[in-house]
Amino acid sequence: MLLTDFSARGFRSLLRLDGIPVSKPTILAGPNDGGKSAILAALSYLLGRWPLEDDDRTYLSSSNSLSRCEETEVEGMFTLDEWEQQTFGLKATVRLRRSAGADLVSRLECWLPVPQDERLRDLSSYKVPELKELAKEFGLSASGVRAKIEQSLREYAALHSGPEGWVQAPPGLETRMPTVLAFGGRSSEPNEAVRSVLQSCFQTHLADENLQGRLREIQAQVKESLQADAKSLCEHILSRCPDLKEVFVEPEVSFTQGLKAAPLRIARASGEHVGLERSGQGSARRISLAIWEWTSEFLQAEEEVAAEVTDTTEEPVPSRPQMIIVYDEPDTHLDYGYQRKIMQLIREQSALPHVGVIVATHSMNLIDGVDIADVVNLKLDDAGRTVMERLGIDEHGAIDRHLRHLAASLGLRNSVLLHERVFLAVEGSSEQQAIPVLFRLSEGISLQAAGIALWACSNNEGALHLASYLVEHQRSVMLMIDADSRNLPIFKSERLRRRFGQAHDDIVKLLGEPQQLNEFEELFGDEMWAEVANTIWPKTSGQWHAEDFKILRGNGKFSKDVQELLRRESEMGPGGKPEMMYLLASSLTSPEQVPTQLREVFTELRRQAG
Repeated sequence: MLLTDFSARGFRSLLRLDGIPVSKPTILAGPNDGGKSAILAALSYLLGRWPLEDDDRTYLSSSNSLSRCEETEVEGMFTLDEWEQQTFGLKATVRLRRSAGADLVSRLECWLPVPQDERLRDLSSYKVPELKELAKEFGLSASGVRAKIEQSLREYAALHSGPEGWVQAPPGLETRMPTVLAFGGRSSEPNEAVRSVLQSCFQTHLADENLQGRLREIQAQVKESLQADAKSLCEHILSRCPDLKEVFVEPEVSFTQGLKAAPLRIARASGEHVGLERSGQGSARRISLAIWEWTSEFLQAEEEVAAEVTDTTEEPVPSRPQMIIVYDEPDTHLDYGYQRKIMQLIREQSALPHVGVIVATHSMNLIDGVDIADVVNLKLDDAGRTVMERLGIDEHGAIDRHLRHLAASLGLRNSVLLHERVFLAVEGSSEQQAIPVLFRLSEGISLQAAGIALWACSNNEGALHLASYLVEHQRSVMLMIDADSRNLPIFKSERLRRRFGQAHDDIVKLLGEPQQLNEFEELFGDEMWAEVANTIWPKTSGQWHAEDFKILRGNGKFSKDVQELLRRESEMGPGGKPEMMYLLASSLTSPEQVPTQLREVFTELRRQAG
């Protein structure tokens, strides 16, 4: 059984959070107290590894008072293997939820057709004699153990059901749910990591058929003895309580509950053993990393064994239960070298078919190391409730995938996409080289310090696609392109209005349009071009004059003609247009020399970023 995503309602700060992915890996990002730990606890609750407490129930606020929510529930979407489908009579994909009310009594339920007879919807609430009576009423066999009677009733209920709803999960299904292996970044947690890892090993060894037969035999013998004791106990209760008619106790025995503890002790000298809590934080972090490395090797070995069993068996066999590895800020207090090792471990573990990985982190390295669709950005709203943001998910099919690939090709890092306040999309390298210099000169601060991310997009159409992608995902963006882009149909006013709405004039800035110019390079006056050219690209003979550049306007592409002129008439002519514009921008010394339209755009960018 594989968990693909889950949702939580009424769990701590998670009033309602839908579609949290379990990917390879999923990155939970966001500020402190944004809800990362709540999501990890909700996952553990769904999988039966978290005892729900009253403090886990979300507060509901009203104008007069505070109260807890009536119900807490965590729901998951699971994919079942062929053996599970046959054994439990379920489809390949099922919805399961674990929920509880104010009594904190949890129920595991499955979204299935609801039995028409209400008495068949929760068989776990009945005692054995009551189950037998129900079976007789429906003309079913009432002999055998409880599990056999329940199975007969479930099969009957499946044939007499109505629309789908939440019903009790089939018995035994919970044992197939994924396990959670949790690792933290704090120095005190290696002991728990050791216990978790060995617990997983313990379960694997117990699944060995050579041991299973003997264990079942021992469990049966112990259960038989306990049943005799229980019978004696029931008879004693009846003798003391004559008002009772029947008393039943049916003991359940299992030797598979796990490993109680495995404390780790270390020694730096022979015989000098000390507990981990008494060693230094540096040792604890190195030991934690070693445990995680060993876990990867152990999981890989398990995968190979499981593959061999599947290859040699024709009948469906139960697959290896999914393991979801949870890292809670694993990079805490680690230097860059160790962070790189953790990233490699996470990639190795994510590559295993039966392993899912969820990482709660602030690390930009980890955030940037995955597909943006696998990054869950969390934050609190004004009411103190966690809200979730996912970018790049396939809500719009091929178009969205194209935009994701565009963002990747531009080097648009996940951490930038999540955290920068304003994006400036430009056509190409010339703008990318010159704009940072001009912005600093005009505003007295760098683009980065102002919270503005500048991205060159190869051409005007690429810049348009990137701006559309960012606007679609509610990012503040400005598109700055040459005015001659108006010659293309996609840059006509009506097309831009349909794409960006009424804000299209604020988003799209056409350089040179107010002055009836065509491109970025034309914003700089003839006198300025001549002054800069005399300093950087001196003429082979004579001096540059404003007329040398004025004559180039209106007869073709100004930037191309200027570049060719400077290369033809100067031995130090520019190697390309980006170099030409960078050197021009670097030669300016006062904000007033920055063209007026650029200064206006920069002022607007500062306002948006603020």
